[in-house]
Order: sequence, then C-alpha cells, then structure tokens
Amino acid sequence: MIHSPEASGKRIRCPGGHLAFVPNPLPPSLIWTRELVQALSDADRLIGRLAGEGGRLPNPHLLMRPFVRREAVLSSRIEGTQATLGELLAAEAGASVERSPEDLREVGNYVVALEYGLKRLTRLPLSLRLVRELHETLLKGVRGGSASPGEFRRSQNWIGPPGCTPATATYVPPPPMEMISCLGEWEKFLHDRALPPLVHAALVHYQFEAIHPFLDGNGRVGRLLVTLLLVERSVLPTPLLYLSAFFEATRRDYYERLLGVSERGEWDAWLHYFLNGVARQSEDALSRAGRINGLLASWRSTLAQTAARSAVVLLDQLAANPFVTIKKAAKDLGVAFTTAQRAVETLEKMSVVSLISKAKRDRVYCAKAILDILEEPAKLTP
Repeated sequence: MIHSPEASGKRIRCPGGHLAFVPNPLPPSLIWTRELVQALSDADRLIGRLAGEGGRLPNPHLLMRPFVRREAVLSSRIEGTQATLGELLAAEAGASVERSPEDLREVGNYVVALEYGLKRLTRLPLSLRLVRELHETLLKGVRGGSASPGEFRRSQNWIGPPGCTPATATYVPPPPMEMISCLGEWEKFLHDRALPPLVHAALVHYQFEAIHPFLDGNGRVGRLLVTLLLVERSVLPTPLLYLSAFFEATRRDYYERLLGVSERGEWDAWLHYFLNGVARQSEDALSRAGRINGLLASWRSTLAQTAARSAVVLLDQLAANPFVTIKKAAKDLGVAFTTAQRAVETLEKMSVVSLISKAKRDRVYCAKAILDILEEPAKLTP
C-alpha cells in the first residue's frame, strides 16, 4: 500500500504559524493486495446477504425504525451525548425519562436528518447542497446550534484535547480557502463510479473527516453520508447497515486509522478497518433482525388462537418501538382507548410486554425481549 504522507495530502504553514493538513484529491493509488481483496470480498458477500434477506423480511420498514434510532444514539454518543436507545424509544412512546432533553433532542435530530436525507435522495443526488441541508437539520436547536448550521466554516478549526490550540492540536484540517477547493474535489469524487462502492464509501468518509468543513457536527454528518451513499449506490434497498456501533465500540482504532491516513498515508489500514466494520455490522444486523422476527412469529402463532386482532396489529408496532402506552396504542391502531387497553392486557398476559411505569395517567409497557436484542453491544469479531 501507500506509506508516504504525500500520498494522502500535504501540510501547509498558516498565518498563525501552525501547520494545517490539506488532503489530496481522491482517489489515491491503491495497491490491491491479496488481503485487501479478501477483506472487500467478505464485506461484499455479507452486505449482499443483508440486502437480500433484509428485503425479504416481513416488516422491513417497521424494523428499520429502531435500527435508525440505534444508529442515532451511537453516532451521537461518539460526540459526547449520554442518551440510551431505551430512553429515546421510551420518550418517543410518550413516557417521561430522566435524561437531559438536550441529549434526546440531539439524538432525535440525527433520526430526522437521516430520514430527511433518504427522502431527498429521491430528488437530489448526494452533493454539497445536501450535506449542508443535513448539517442544518442535525444542529437545529441543539448544542452546536450556534456553529452556523448549514454553512461551511469561514474560520480555522482543529481537533485535540480541551484547551489545545492549533499549534498543539492533534489534527488541523485545511484553512477555509483551501477547504473550498477540497470540497469541490470531494463532491466530484462523490459521483465517481470507478471503484467498488464499499471502497468508495470508505474513501468518501475519510476525506470528509479530513476536510472537516463545519465548525461542529462533522463526525455525525460523515457517518450519515456512509448510510446514504450505500442506499444511493443501490448496495442496500433500505438503510439496514449502520457503522456507528462499530466505530463507537472501537473508537480509539477509528480515530487512529483516520489519523494514520493523514499522517502516514496508511490507506490499507483504514480500508481494512472500514471493510471489517461493514462485514461485522452486516452480520450483526442480520442476527438482530432475524431474532426479532423470530420472536414476533412465535407471538403471532400464539395470538392466532385468539380473536384479538388489535393485539396482533399492536404486536407489529412493537417491532418499530418496544415501548408502548395505551394512549399511543389507541392512536396508532385507530381504536378506542378501551380496545387498546384490552390489546395491551392481552400481550401482558402472554408476557410479551411488562409494565415498567405505574403512573396513573398513562402506564408504560415494554417488550423487554425486543429491547434487549436492540441494546446488545456490537459484535466485533466473526
């Protein structure tokens, strides 16, 4: 592979005396070693299986919803939020949670931005325009909201420990003037179809993080782009694969691999890391989706022996959110409160859901078996 810093970019001295990194246009010259070809083959095989089997799931759109929220929680956690998936899902179901409303809004914005991006892809290709729109959605009304949402930076930023300066920072991205040129080249590469899609996605993600075009939110936008790119390139029919779980579980490696490209031109290490993440998270998504569908199928079989149609419909809703209140169930099912209450009680008697909050106004129930599957740590090895 490539091992010289010149292979990935150059360092320039800025007016303040510090050095900033300016990445070279993509793509780099890649040497297709046997190991790299094998890593790409494994990732392609597993994400292809995810695409095929995911498309055949009986409820892919319902199942996609908690997976999107899991991605939002883990991507935001990399940036310092503490909200859990259970807290986010409970809040969406109408339950009160103790977590900071700001943390929940920040994670919620990630969900909105991803869903917005998927919708926009039907009319607008991945582009700098869409990137700005995603950024604006992410930072609306949350921490970082004063950092010019939807606008590329006009000043120097840097990455490093609290209190550091550009001279002592771990990494200093290109200054604004050079950044504009880098973004133009990056957008051009977005539309390049010469490389395999997974390699293309890995390079796009690295370059975006190296350019760091916003004052805040670069990591979250960069991770959103991976998911959107795989959907745009028709690698996945719906956003079933999310890499933030892998990046969060291997956070130190994630940052070291990115920095390794900028400092030493270690494209091979970054590509191996990224492709391994794709392979592991494809297996992970297949396992979680399969086990959730197995639970639902078993419960449906039991319910088929009763005439409780509303309970069967409510069961499907638990795939989208394992938390439920009677008030929300009545609204989602379009039935009377008492009908929804009977449906919830039916599922409670079957031990599908259990009461977790005894508030008189609106009790909260949870399908703990589904939540446990969703909240399992990411699997990092085959």
